[in-house]
Amino acid sequence: MTQKERVLAAVNRQPHDRPPVFATLTPQVAGTLSEYLGLTYEEPVDSLLSTRISHTNLLTTLGNDCAGIAACPPANRPTVTSEEGLIINEWGMVFKNAGLYNEFYRFPLSGAESAADIENYNWFDPNDQSRFAFSVDTVEKYGKQFAIVGDLETTIFETAWYLTGLEKFLADLLIRPSYLEPLLDKIMYINLETGKKLIELGADIIWAGDDFGTQRGMVMDPETWREIFKPRIRYIFEEFRKVNPEIKIAWHTCGSMVPIIPDFIEIGLDILNPLQPRAEGMDPEFLVNNFGKDLIFFGGIDIQELLPEGPVKKIKDEVKRRIEIFGKYNGYIVAPAHNIQPDTPVEHIMAFFDAVKEFRY
Repeated sequence: MTQKERVLAAVNRQPHDRPPVFATLTPQVAGTLSEYLGLTYEEPVDSLLSTRISHTNLLTTLGNDCAGIAACPPANRPTVTSEEGLIINEWGMVFKNAGLYNEFYRFPLSGAESAADIENYNWFDPNDQSRFAFSVDTVEKYGKQFAIVGDLETTIFETAWYLTGLEKFLADLLIRPSYLEPLLDKIMYINLETGKKLIELGADIIWAGDDFGTQRGMVMDPETWREIFKPRIRYIFEEFRKVNPEIKIAWHTCGSMVPIIPDFIEIGLDILNPLQPRAEGMDPEFLVNNFGKDLIFFGGIDIQELLPEGPVKKIKDEVKRRIEIFGKYNGYIVAPAHNIQPDTPVEHIMAFFDAVKEFRY
């Protein structure tokens, strides 16, 4: 079967030969692997979600069954680098190059207090067609053979705090200043329009998300999440299915988010990611026994210790063990729980892919 057929079979709980894979890498790892395999290095795509959609030729060569697409800066709002070396994207977020990742340097709405501050902000047009040129090209090149995953992580919460700063935003979830609801609704509108366009372009899976979890529990109390975020996420899911009733919806939340998993099932989630192995309560047997009949699982391979430390046999044994657990109900997409990091040796990365290729249902 083709890679696309394999993915679609898995997310529809139909028979397939082995579990599909969708791994992602940091640019540093992509460089090392490209040299190892004798491939031309692909520069990262300019996007807020760059690591999820870059290095597609390398990753499909390694064994990925999916190709990622996402929006990029519009032509009239390109990413720029200031004379001081600061990086400003289309949202107005300001970063500095910290080596492994770009780190936040300045939050453009850190002083927001009123609805007028949101109304008067210099927003871009989410429907600007230039935002989707990369996605169009990727679908044309990979869409017949590979499953297309439209990436829309940082759907509401993360984009909001990327604009205001995390400390301010979390405090304002309690204080509820007048800017809060307009900001969330504006972000929801922009990312909803973006997601709808990615579906129209041919995404088989739309991969939305916000990190609501930490290593030990949720970032906020579940009641606040249910009041502020759940209705908006429900609305987004409903609107996605108006574009394509058959679309599969994945949600990414790092860390521990067990209390709200039933809520996501209630509002129509299909696929849960990334199943961070070392986060509290995210034990694979627990997740499968409690939610495996309702959710397809996507992720679950540890990048904190297993992939960096190995050894190779342990990696292969653990990957196969987790495939058996997460695949109990005939639906699992194998993936590391985050981008593979530079502390991971090449032979360990190859062991990960080899383990999946060796597995047969």
